[in-house]
Amino acid sequence: MRFTTLLLAASAVALTACGQQQTSGKADGQVSGGGGARNQVWAAGSSTVFPFATRVAETVARTTGGTAAKVESLGTGGGIKLFCSGTGANYPDIATASRAMKKSEWDACQAAGVTDIVELKVGFDGIVLANAKAQPTFSVTREQIYRALAAELPQGSGFAPNTTATWSAVAPGLPNQRILAYGPPPTSGTRDAFVELAMEKGAEKVPAMAALKKSNEDQFKEKSHTLRRDGAWVDAGENDNAIVQTLEKTPNALGVFGYSFLENNMDKVKAATVEGVAPSFETISNGSYPLSRSLYIYVKKANVGVTPGLREYVNAFVSDAAAGRGGYLQQRGLIALPEAEHATVKATAQALTPMAAPAK
Repeated sequence: MRFTTLLLAASAVALTACGQQQTSGKADGQVSGGGGARNQVWAAGSSTVFPFATRVAETVARTTGGTAAKVESLGTGGGIKLFCSGTGANYPDIATASRAMKKSEWDACQAAGVTDIVELKVGFDGIVLANAKAQPTFSVTREQIYRALAAELPQGSGFAPNTTATWSAVAPGLPNQRILAYGPPPTSGTRDAFVELAMEKGAEKVPAMAALKKSNEDQFKEKSHTLRRDGAWVDAGENDNAIVQTLEKTPNALGVFGYSFLENNMDKVKAATVEGVAPSFETISNGSYPLSRSLYIYVKKANVGVTPGLREYVNAFVSDAAAGRGGYLQQRGLIALPEAEHATVKATAQALTPMAAPAK
């Protein structure tokens, strides 16, 4: 518990946990920018990827020594926005993400001079709904998740505010307890994945929403992605460990966070099944768990060879020892890629092959 508390405190500012090899040359190979020079790797973004990024940082620090890097937990959207804001020392070398970069974000990068971005998928994770171990076990469908947490539900020819108070009112057989869910804010990739994989897919099961998707897809997305603001859904910040702690103190609540945090807190919380499937390494990697997603890091190719230790850090992240099957990141809850896909990612990292523009 003491270690977890210290780790959380570090994420609020910057974790200086990754030793890197110094490079020779002018200014010791430092990245220069309007705010001066920087001689350390800087990664920022997803709270879900944060434990993996820091674990790699710790390992590289032990094996190389030198100046430490910093890793920040800002949420996927916040990390990519900062990454794409410009070049030089004032902006991160790496954005960590729990979803793929969007076309709009890629366009913002290009406009700010951030070109030649290397996209590396590092593994899989699942979105879980969990509650305290002593509480009833939930078994929900995506339609039930949508009906419980959507801000508005179809009524007649329009929509009405969602006033459903208890889970048992959503569907017979669910616990007779207040609907209360703690989850990540809109800047989080976990939030993006949750509304796309759970809320949107659940809405498609409702006839009126399915018809709306055919007639007006933009409105369908807006209605299915908007979560309740009446206290049934609570934005709990970017710190998934804090949500786990909240579930211990608020036993009737559910929490929404990444599988890696469930894996590391099995003594405190348990996961709901979704469509009858429980989240696990096997069900997430084979795609049978409905709320599975991919995790990424994005690297500025122009900074490799300029920021001391950036290449070492990137290569370490995608290595067999870290992200491969049985690698040390599996102990933190990362689900490894299939071997063939992992080999492709390693080759991309070695060649620093830039990504193409996302489709959307």
